Amino acid sequence: MNNNFEPEIIAYCCHYCAFAAADLAGTMRLEYPTSVKIIKLPCSGKVELIHLLKPFEDGADGVFVAGCLEGNCHYLRGNIRTKKRVNYVKSLLKEIGIEPERVEMFNMSSSMGPEFARVANEMTEKVRAMGPNPVKLKGEEVVK
Repeated sequence: MNNNFEPEIIAYCCHYCAFAAADLAGTMRLEYPTSVKIIKLPCSGKVELIHLLKPFEDGADGVFVAGCLEGNCHYLRGNIRTKKRVNYVKSLLKEIGIEPERVEMFNMSSSMGPEFARVANEMTEKVRAMGPNPVKLKGEEVVK
């Protein structure tokens, strides 16, 4: 395996909690990989199936959604709906031969900066161990 592989991770973060936690992690100068690209959303409930699948087609190696703690969603049940979508996408990925662990859902409050950094590092290490996105590799083979 290539030890120089730095996985590209897309992180969908809700504005009220997870994005604030990521901001707090930065303020606290906690380190997490720069290859984790954060997309800020008003609510994790705005994440649809296409948002979870399209990054893989575009070459991302992993995707995670970070929303409010369960029961504390600012939009009532957005994070519960997204959890179901994440689980459905995991089953789709498994069906097509891609590791379902490349997609995850995490819940955190705005005061959990260290948790955001831990999740970003954990997700990066997990995906690094799996290797590059198989869709990206197949795409490279076609181009050659």
